[in-house]
Amino acid sequence: MTVEISIGSLQLLFLCILAAVPANGQLQTGFISIDCGGPVNFKYVDQDTGISYESDGAYTDTGTNRNISSDYAYPNNPNLPQPLSDLRSFPQGNKNCYTLRPAAGNASLYLIRASFFYANYDGLNDLPQFDLYLDAHLWLTVKFSNVSDVVTSETVSFASSEAIYVCLVNIGAGVPFISALELRPLNSSTYDSEYGKSASLLLFQRLNVGSTNGSGRYPDDIYDRIWAPYVSPSWEAINTPLAVNTNENGYKAPPEVIQTAARPRNASEPLELHWTSSNATDQFFVYLYFAEVEQLQRNISRKFNISWNGSPISGPFSSRYLNAATISNSKALVGGEHRIMIYKTADSALPPILNAVEIYKARLLDESLTNSEDVNALLSVKTTYQIKKNWAGDPCGPKKYPWEGLACNYSSLIPPQVIYLNLSSSTLNGAIAAAFAKLLSLESLDLSNNGLTGPVPDFLEELKNLKYLNLRGNNLSGAVPKALLETSNAGLLTLSVDEQNLCGSASCKRKKRIIIPVVSSLLSVMALCIALVVLWQLRRKWKSGTGSPNEGGRYLASEKRHFTYPEVVSMTNNFQTVIGKGGFGDVYLGIMSEGIQVAVKMLSASSSQGLREFRTEAELLMRIHHRNLSSFIG
Repeated sequence: MTVEISIGSLQLLFLCILAAVPANGQLQTGFISIDCGGPVNFKYVDQDTGISYESDGAYTDTGTNRNISSDYAYPNNPNLPQPLSDLRSFPQGNKNCYTLRPAAGNASLYLIRASFFYANYDGLNDLPQFDLYLDAHLWLTVKFSNVSDVVTSETVSFASSEAIYVCLVNIGAGVPFISALELRPLNSSTYDSEYGKSASLLLFQRLNVGSTNGSGRYPDDIYDRIWAPYVSPSWEAINTPLAVNTNENGYKAPPEVIQTAARPRNASEPLELHWTSSNATDQFFVYLYFAEVEQLQRNISRKFNISWNGSPISGPFSSRYLNAATISNSKALVGGEHRIMIYKTADSALPPILNAVEIYKARLLDESLTNSEDVNALLSVKTTYQIKKNWAGDPCGPKKYPWEGLACNYSSLIPPQVIYLNLSSSTLNGAIAAAFAKLLSLESLDLSNNGLTGPVPDFLEELKNLKYLNLRGNNLSGAVPKALLETSNAGLLTLSVDEQNLCGSASCKRKKRIIIPVVSSLLSVMALCIALVVLWQLRRKWKSGTGSPNEGGRYLASEKRHFTYPEVVSMTNNFQTVIGKGGFGDVYLGIMSEGIQVAVKMLSASSSQGLREFRTEAELLMRIHHRNLSSFIG
């Protein structure tokens, strides 16, 4: 006896709900329910569930409110849930996000559900496709089979910070949009897996076995889960009108789910669940719900075992009368074909039963959120200057979609940290915000061509890793802090300021060369001492002493060029790829704007050789040309 489960059956009709209030006026603790694209400050209560819906203006500051086509709206579609009658689309920017701040905060477990109803809202009759992210992790790629298709997806995940980001990413296949978004707090002891907090669970199927009616939702289900009814022709449905005790079970299946069950019509046969996955590496976790709904005579027993693809999962097990229990696999079920079999033991007088089942696919969380101090600093900067850039979601994640004008340092050992921030020509006004000094890993800061006023603050001296600071094109005045000048004159910082505004004091007049033009790679201790040399092996002879051959026969002149630190950051893709190590430090792969591959050599602070030796080597490379030496660029 087999129950066939397909992914297509997952596309149920869900609503997008926010801070919920039942009919009796009691606030549902921790619920966040959002009617995406609803009118500004609009709230209403769903009469069936008592859940309060709210528009999404407090959760995102980008996007456009749209209504679905009248062909798919009420009264042409009288059963359409109200949240699906409108939506928010995001025609601008690659990444647009909702920020949810649940009451329970960090490390708590949540169910998050997103719903999408295209319904030809844009009149193009062209089905879009886009990615949905939870924090920095891909949730799913949203696809539609037809114009009237309602796509929903649920995930169970632990919050890794005080804020949860749900982001829509444009992948070039249509404008992203969303109709509804819900968050429900869960018991943190439930939905356990071998991965703990390092994986989220994507809902594959949730079945109320032995039921023919739609079931679930709040207030019957305190977690507001939606259960699809299932009755198999080869199974016999059974039920009880009596209450089932769920107090000892954190999963707390609603009464109408746990009071129904099924058993095989042929008592000697097992109950079997079967599903397939297109990806043989997919990992599944199954949660089986049991409660004995028949009062058995003293000498009658019902015991059974549970297996997956012939391997035991649990048993022998005997469910207690009118008491709920949940059994799950401790190790992930990996493969394309899956068969869960529930079969009676040799000494059991009765066949097995099953009340409900949930199947989830594990998705490992392979990216970390940005360092929290950096996030707070950037949000403070955004608020202070009312920045209009699309700064949404996690600043550094996912890696492919960091905030505009920002680059990060990624490590497997610590959270990503911001090392490059370009706010040039961003209409910043007022004093330089103290929040910049909280970005302790910052190496490059460009605040040029804005309306900043007041002095250059002393707190910029706290940025010990800073190598590039551009303050030109503002209305700053007064003296440049002494420590910044000393660092600049020592060649450790490229400092660009407007000399006519900032050299009014005696201390400033003694420093005639405050403006250091472009950074020479020979003048940085950490990253500005850079010698660019050709990566590819020399395979041809030098021609006329003009340079060394590069890949494809192109020649790159051996000349002294200067590169700014931001140019080097861009060239090396944020120092992403290490291709070697030497006595002075790491060597990185770089690609110049003309497409030529180069090596970027950086002097490390931990090197036993110092700045003077590094300069000597670079100057020597500038003068010496030989077939066995890579050519020096600058």
